[in-house]
Amino acid sequence: MKKISPLFILLFLLLVQSGFGQTKDPVVESIVKEATENSQLEKLAHELMDVIGPRLVGSPQMMQAHEWAVAKYKSWNITAKNEKWGEWRGWERGVSHIDMVSPRVKSLEGMQLAWSPGTGGKTVTAEVMILPDVADSVAFQKWLPSAKGKFVMISMNQPTGRPDYNWQEFATKESFEKMKKDRDVQTEAWANRLKKTGYTTRTLPVALEKAGAAGIVMSYWSKGFGANKIFGAYTKTIPTVDISLEDYGLLYRLSESGHTPKISVRADAKETGVSTTFNTIGEIRGTEKPDEYVMLSAHFDSWDGGTGATDNGTGTIVMMEAMRILKKVYPNPKRTILVGHWGSEEQGLNGSRAFVEDHPEIVKNIQAVFNQDNGTGRVINISGQGFLNAYDYIGRWLSKVPESIKAPIETRFPGAPGAGGSDYASFVAAGAPAFSLSSLNWSYGTYTWHTNRDTYDKIVFDDVRSNAILAAIMAYQASEDPVKTSREKSILPLNAEGKPGAWPEQRKPIRRGGLD
Repeated sequence: MKKISPLFILLFLLLVQSGFGQTKDPVVESIVKEATENSQLEKLAHELMDVIGPRLVGSPQMMQAHEWAVAKYKSWNITAKNEKWGEWRGWERGVSHIDMVSPRVKSLEGMQLAWSPGTGGKTVTAEVMILPDVADSVAFQKWLPSAKGKFVMISMNQPTGRPDYNWQEFATKESFEKMKKDRDVQTEAWANRLKKTGYTTRTLPVALEKAGAAGIVMSYWSKGFGANKIFGAYTKTIPTVDISLEDYGLLYRLSESGHTPKISVRADAKETGVSTTFNTIGEIRGTEKPDEYVMLSAHFDSWDGGTGATDNGTGTIVMMEAMRILKKVYPNPKRTILVGHWGSEEQGLNGSRAFVEDHPEIVKNIQAVFNQDNGTGRVINISGQGFLNAYDYIGRWLSKVPESIKAPIETRFPGAPGAGGSDYASFVAAGAPAFSLSSLNWSYGTYTWHTNRDTYDKIVFDDVRSNAILAAIMAYQASEDPVKTSREKSILPLNAEGKPGAWPEQRKPIRRGGLD
């Protein structure tokens, strides 16, 4: 047996400690240092969510947010602009005040839906009635005149205000199963009640409006304590309000038992005409390959039941912080680094679809797009989106990410191309390598996605900071890569007809929305 020299042992130990000769990347180290020691995330979140607030497309707050973002980028010496892509119905939310005035007095938790007509500065007081269970559409037409002057309740009364996880923790198995069975029966019965009217959830409010109803009352429970989803109204002249499960159930039971509840509604809203819609685009110009592009991506708009904190305020501030850090520690990238803050994602990816349609010269030269949308959690999944060789370049770039951030991330290659869901899909449809940085759940679907509870306090800043580091490093690595990324597509699994699945088609944006 050969004797191993002490010098060899010393050299071996040094190699192990240094990662077998791999030197640490000073840019990566600087990204991590800047993100942890000089984070701007809390400040950005406060200014965007607390001061500006929700960003409904067409609203003054959306325009305010665009102007804020451009000013913020310019303060970091990053070139930025607001780029027009279309027009939308302009509307500004005012105060919603809903009270029960009979058979007793109680302030109710609720709000008008987006684009709901207001009450003209007045308080409307009227009886509340439940949508009837009629025999068929003919019977419903006969009933319709009864809705005149009434607030009509069009949602099912939920049998429990406790989410299922609460039942699972405390109920007996038999009790939990009984509740679920009863709820299924009620849900089916309510669906049949709606169907027999001859209308859909979209057309029913309009029919009631034409019949002279005072307003529409609904409750779209999000299956969590205190959480309701707040979307848009279909009425044009009468208010549509959403009321919390608890207060909606109170009104429903009082009406059902013959106690004839009355409510007073004051809903202030302002129609602001036709509003121009924008994307905010920031740029750090490339030095060696300025006509090739790495893009950071997040939609800027939100629904307005809360303040759009996790959908998609967190994605927005992740990409802003990543750009700020890159400009500071990597000011001369090889490729141009862009950031896109898209408008009207919530109505069908309209801002990003418009950008893809308007800028084919950029799309054809995209190295990679990194999009973040689904909540405040740290990134735990990246799919190859159907690009055959994505495993190669995504894997190489991820290898530079600190282990604590990289370890939880599951990758799936080649994956399948996303046809929708968020703005990366607009680029995938055009054949550009675009990837979703998918996040840990944090009860996103129940408690914050499109709800009245999507507010600043739901942000988990440690996770958001991790995502900003990830986005910055991935953009840096994509910019530095000597090879342009492959766009070769994988053969998709067979469809129901036994043929290979089709790649998503590029779709046109709605460039004039909410306007008759």
